[in-house]
Amino acid sequence: MQQIEAVILDWAGTVVDFGSVAPTTIFVEALKQAYNFDISLAEARVPMGMGKWDHIKTLGQLPEVSARWQKQFGNVMTDDVVDEIYRTFMPLQKAKVAEHAKPIAGVLDTLARLKGQGIKIGSCSGYPREVMEILVPAAANYGYKPDCWVASDDIAAGSRPGPWMALQNVQQLGITNVANCIKFDDSAPGITEGLTAGMWTVGIAITGNSVGLTEQEWLNLSSAQQKIAKEKAYDTLYQAGAHYVVDSLADALPAVQSIQAARARNQRP
Repeated sequence: MQQIEAVILDWAGTVVDFGSVAPTTIFVEALKQAYNFDISLAEARVPMGMGKWDHIKTLGQLPEVSARWQKQFGNVMTDDVVDEIYRTFMPLQKAKVAEHAKPIAGVLDTLARLKGQGIKIGSCSGYPREVMEILVPAAANYGYKPDCWVASDDIAAGSRPGPWMALQNVQQLGITNVANCIKFDDSAPGITEGLTAGMWTVGIAITGNSVGLTEQEWLNLSSAQQKIAKEKAYDTLYQAGAHYVVDSLADALPAVQSIQAARARNQRP
């Protein structure tokens, strides 16, 4: 019988950092520091899930951002400019990432249940290795210790939305069949990563980038506001191709059980 061998987890917004706050705020700060250029948090979130250099480049190509950039500087954002923003971004991100290393409520319990079923815990991130080398031990202090992790700049072929980080997990974990893996992610590029790697995919809605609020900000919303934000996040992730969408990784066990049942029938993603 086919059975789930591994889950491959994103980090910010999926396991740690409710609302995926750490990277987005730093993008805003980095552009302000490097070029005195303003972007909104909503704009900073649009390319979320990509490797951070690619994120900055894609951000500069967003029509409204590009138009403001050209009005302010007289030309488009070049790769040299992206390099400089990235150099500004990196120390800011490294200084902040450990502050957002605490696992989201209920996540560790879910992972313990999965491990108890013999399922391996893989992970990958849009963060580069020098950031991950700070985040990984900080999260370990809270009890999150995945069986492997892959950074966005570990793979020569590139990062999301390509499949390579997820497939590197497959190699490191010794997985026999990619259809026995589930990719969990709160961003569209991360869902595409799992799909192109041949895996089942589960979107993370409320705790992730699609809602984009801290836990306290989420709790401060009215029930009507929460309903609207949740529906929008679910729609975004299903449109990206997710097989299932859940509020949080803490709520993921029923989705895993459904996928396990599909594999028992020899169904593939």
